[in-house]
Amino acid sequence: MERLETGIRAGRLSSAEYEANFSDLHPRLDNHEALVAADRCYFCYDAPCMTACPTSIDIPLFIRQISTGNPLGSAKTIFDQNILGGMCARVCPTEELCEQACVRNTAEERPVEIGRLQRYATDAAMAAGKQFYRRAEPTGKKIAVVGAGPAGLAAAHRLAVKGHDVVIYDAKPKSGGLNEYGIATYKTVDDFAQKEVDYVLSIGGIEVKHGQQLGRDFSLADLQSQYDAVFLGFGLAGVNALRVDNENLPGVDDAVDFIAALRQARNKGDIAIGRRVVVLGGGMTAIDAAVQAKLLGAEEVTICYRRGKEHMNASEFEQDLATSKGVIIRHWLAPKSILSQDGKVAAIEVEYTSLVDGRLTGTGETGVIAADHILKAIGQAFEASSLGALRMESGRIAVDAEGRTSIEGVWAGGDCVFGGEDLTVSAVAHGRDAAESIHRTLTAAAAPAVAVA
Repeated sequence: MERLETGIRAGRLSSAEYEANFSDLHPRLDNHEALVAADRCYFCYDAPCMTACPTSIDIPLFIRQISTGNPLGSAKTIFDQNILGGMCARVCPTEELCEQACVRNTAEERPVEIGRLQRYATDAAMAAGKQFYRRAEPTGKKIAVVGAGPAGLAAAHRLAVKGHDVVIYDAKPKSGGLNEYGIATYKTVDDFAQKEVDYVLSIGGIEVKHGQQLGRDFSLADLQSQYDAVFLGFGLAGVNALRVDNENLPGVDDAVDFIAALRQARNKGDIAIGRRVVVLGGGMTAIDAAVQAKLLGAEEVTICYRRGKEHMNASEFEQDLATSKGVIIRHWLAPKSILSQDGKVAAIEVEYTSLVDGRLTGTGETGVIAADHILKAIGQAFEASSLGALRMESGRIAVDAEGRTSIEGVWAGGDCVFGGEDLTVSAVAHGRDAAESIHRTLTAAAAPAVAVA
């Protein structure tokens, strides 16, 4: 018999079910668990895990510090390279980076739990309110940072430590970027993203102006005229379109907006979800949206991806997590049209695909998947209309190895630059390294000339 609660609605579950479903995915290790996990590390001299980390954290050192009962020292080792090490410990795909490179995999096929050990140390430092850095003497220089996401925060913190004054401009009402608005709720519980922002900003010398958008409230030329340097770290603001019939029907939503609304909701039961949900895409956003749709009470959740399992950007761990929650992942399917009934989503027509001479091609064979809610997770687009003469490459900002753009005095990093990996940890590395380059440039310009005899 057909159930009555068809369509998109809120409150599908009890309060207890929401609380259980959105609890911490990987709770922090206790002291004994951390010591046991740390004891598995070989403390390799030429550590492949360290090479695999985009921020080059000295992983053997921070794990040894945990093993000797020094979690605060361990946290400093992490923060020296990655001031957002707490969030990265929660959301970084360690299974594809440092843990995949762990030599423990060779004999045991089970790496050291580097991510959870990193969280153990960074959580200890933040809980204790331990600040490891003090600002240098003021330099008199002022830098504008556009974007309060991982790249912008990392750049601002490093510049503030160097003694520069920093003003961050961000279009959102809260700082954090994707860490605040784009990560699955069960990965960052207890408002951790804002706690980390507060921890980063507590160094001092950083002002944040929210509700300020480049191209609307100010221009790049404005910043160049007011500041000694500019760092652009505003990520990807646009969302790719499906370009299929009925894309604008009620019940067709952007997965990014869905995740953001869930992250900001005080009560998860206020977020409406369909009974049959189809998520389009193969990346982390698709996985996060699909899993959370299931956790909100959707009865059927299907991910449709136009290529094969091996082509998905989402890690194998994340794919397995989704299927463990009851999500169905179907490959080689591309959206063809959205079907409606009474002005609402009723189903999606898909076309089977295949690779022909390396090109994705529709086979002509189609099928229909019943759905009352469709979430688009087919990637975000970069909006470059407000960047003037900045040189672009493949639709994103072109930068050199230090993050310098084609315009003197302007640096960039994170998802908005060409060659980025769209990872929090990579964005942090970009911001940190660009800050070092900005500092070198400003101090070199301020250094007095040396007379030559």
